[in-house]
Amino acid sequence: QLLMIAGLDKYYQFARCFRDEDLRADRQTDFTQVDIETSFLSEQEIMDFTEEMLCKVMKEVKGIEVKRPFLKITWEDAMNRYGSDKPDNRFGMEFVDLGPMFAKSEFPVFQNVETIKGFVAPAFHASNKEVKKLTEFVKKNGGKGLVVFKMQEGTLSGPARKFLSDEDEKALIETMGANDGDTIFIVADTWRKACTALGALRNEIASQKGLKKPNEFSFLWIVDFPMFEWSEEEGRYVSEHHPFTMPKTEDLSLLDTDPSKVKTNAYDIILNGYELGGGSMRIYDNALQKKIFQILGLSDEDIQNKFGFFVDAFQYGTPPHGGLALGFDRVAMLLAETDSIRDVIAFPKNASAKDPMSKAPCPVDEKQLDELHIQIEHD
Repeated sequence: QLLMIAGLDKYYQFARCFRDEDLRADRQTDFTQVDIETSFLSEQEIMDFTEEMLCKVMKEVKGIEVKRPFLKITWEDAMNRYGSDKPDNRFGMEFVDLGPMFAKSEFPVFQNVETIKGFVAPAFHASNKEVKKLTEFVKKNGGKGLVVFKMQEGTLSGPARKFLSDEDEKALIETMGANDGDTIFIVADTWRKACTALGALRNEIASQKGLKKPNEFSFLWIVDFPMFEWSEEEGRYVSEHHPFTMPKTEDLSLLDTDPSKVKTNAYDIILNGYELGGGSMRIYDNALQKKIFQILGLSDEDIQNKFGFFVDAFQYGTPPHGGLALGFDRVAMLLAETDSIRDVIAFPKNASAKDPMSKAPCPVDEKQLDELHIQIEHD
């Protein structure tokens, strides 16, 4: 962004990055990004050249013609339908909103909750032992619990069946489109927790059923992300992406009245349920940038300490600009039709963020600690 402010109209680089996050099969602590920033281009123009680049890669590497334009799904729609901001749409099992149906239910689990959502797993039979494991899986992913109905000979069975009237049973079967041999999974909770937990379950069921074919490729964009997310832990708003993301022009008035409803000009490119990369149009107005910082609870001192070098540059005149960064290693992982990023990185770290070859990280000697003025306290 500083290069855009300095007068360069565009740039790209292969950037080595470090991310201090929990490791998963598709993550490494250090990785490579194809990082792009450009002035005076629109969100759609950035999407267009990204699609063109990815289609060229798919043609030259895999011999596959990918149709353009890629599908676009809003963040809210993706969460409502798939329970994920990086949905895999190669298979069905989309969510159904069951809130209106169970608004007056006597089932305690369905009472006093914000959202009730469910999906059907076709031809999926789970034993009671497996249902218990899936319930624990939902809880691990933030849900309160899991309601399960098995469809057999035109009727539903399961511990929660006794709370349904015959009319409720019939309505649920029709609404879900369930057939004999199917299983209905339902989560009732706050909207975000219900969506997220059910989304994790949807992916787990798809993996168990073998619905994720590595040689199938489905690209899509997720757009219109929320600007802020409320953090219960910190008691304040935090950025959904980052604090330099441009809010949608039509939502600017909401910054003063209801920041939770502000949407942004942010966009993520998704392939087969993995985030290949993401970007946004950036804030280029100093007053607006300061307002965003204030909503995030940052004092003037905090702003100067954390972002002083950046906000100071705004006084020299900032052009409209935006960018996008693709995870180079993750792209390679999917092109190689593997589900582990370690398969495409030389000398990868293991799940404990250690290098098995060099044994790093390892203890350092006292002299090095003294030079850095670091003292180790032992319990």
